[in-house]
Amino acid sequence: MTSLQYDLVLLGPTGYTGRFCADHIVQNHPTNLKWAIAGRSAAKMDPIAQELRALVPDRVQPGMKSFVMIPIFIAFFIAAFGLTQCTDVLEVQLNSAELDELAKKTKIIINCIGPYHKYSSPVVEACANNGTHYLDVTGETPWIKIMIDKYHDTAKNNGAIIIHSVGVESAPADMLAWALVKKVREDLSCNTREITSCIKEMKSSGASGGTLNTIISIFDWLPTSKLLKFTGPFSLAAGPSPKDIPRETILQKLLGARSVRDLGILTTSPNGMADMAIVYRSSTLMPEFYGKRFAFHQFLNVRNVFIGALVHVGMMVGLSLLLLPPVRWLLRKFIFAPGNGPSMQDSLNDHLEYHAVATADQQGPSPKRVFGKLTYQGSMYVYTGLLVAEAAMVILENEEKIKKVSRGGIVTTAALGQEFVDRLDQVGCRIETKVLEY
Repeated sequence: MTSLQYDLVLLGPTGYTGRFCADHIVQNHPTNLKWAIAGRSAAKMDPIAQELRALVPDRVQPGMKSFVMIPIFIAFFIAAFGLTQCTDVLEVQLNSAELDELAKKTKIIINCIGPYHKYSSPVVEACANNGTHYLDVTGETPWIKIMIDKYHDTAKNNGAIIIHSVGVESAPADMLAWALVKKVREDLSCNTREITSCIKEMKSSGASGGTLNTIISIFDWLPTSKLLKFTGPFSLAAGPSPKDIPRETILQKLLGARSVRDLGILTTSPNGMADMAIVYRSSTLMPEFYGKRFAFHQFLNVRNVFIGALVHVGMMVGLSLLLLPPVRWLLRKFIFAPGNGPSMQDSLNDHLEYHAVATADQQGPSPKRVFGKLTYQGSMYVYTGLLVAEAAMVILENEEKIKKVSRGGIVTTAALGQEFVDRLDQVGCRIETKVLEY
């Protein structure tokens, strides 16, 4: 890719997750990074830009793009010798023509403007058409499916790397699965037959207004028939599903709970379908790495079978109630407004831990197994912000390698490989794997 005006543009810095992403960029990325912040209100972004400059005064400062009638784009860049470059003034509208112009100026766009099915299709289109790399933090599987159908081939042909769900949904599950497959391949010299993964612990101070509004708005957006069609485990797969996936028993389907060796009692996970869809896209995009018989399951760890059944039934009832418009209307009265969420003080003790076990694709009654663990201490929204910010740096530093591994187009975080694992380790997200000796 030729030299462009920006290395990175962050869309949506006034949102709850977008702000954490901007903070992480300022505090952790190279000081010569050429970047800008972009949004729909110059008045809202101006104080954020001032606060970002105050965090680390001697680094390259973000510019601002605004999607308003009389927007002002102010870019403050500090060159290698510490000199401030000129100020650009641009008028930008949130439409295809203006987004095309933006995409042509930058290597990668991080998009934190949601709900994505409402606002972000033109952003993906502009990136796909112009060969601009793109990242977001959506968990909206139906929308991702639509984006794949519309823009995967275009993005691939134009050299764009587009990765959705680079947040709590679904980067942790995807990267832990990738690390386990890598361990099986390196230590056991074979493919992976199956991975069972679970959220061992997720202590969170609560969901942001944007997250809750997105969940509700999806039910407003699509009829039930399409929701069911777009949310299966293979809804995003790039190839056929394995023909001999281990099946659930009738009791497991009814109650949700089951006991799994080395993982304990597991039940239906609230983000299980989203995570499974992403991991299966990873495995079908890279079948030579995962193996053609690869199977993946995502669950939630609970203390006992009774609690597991309650969680499963409660989730099924909750989802059924969300199909009713009056219930959605009532919920909107009690949730955070978009752009707001739990305070940092409330999030101090937040914690995330995933456990997973991979079974090698070996003959015999007792194939080898590999245990994996992912841990992070801190706010889940700070975590999402750093995930997408670090993913952007991996692409900027390893663009050609990722294109070769992923083959380009709409791919997954697994395409970022060991470089992503290494960067996450440096900012507090650790992934560990070991071969079990029994």
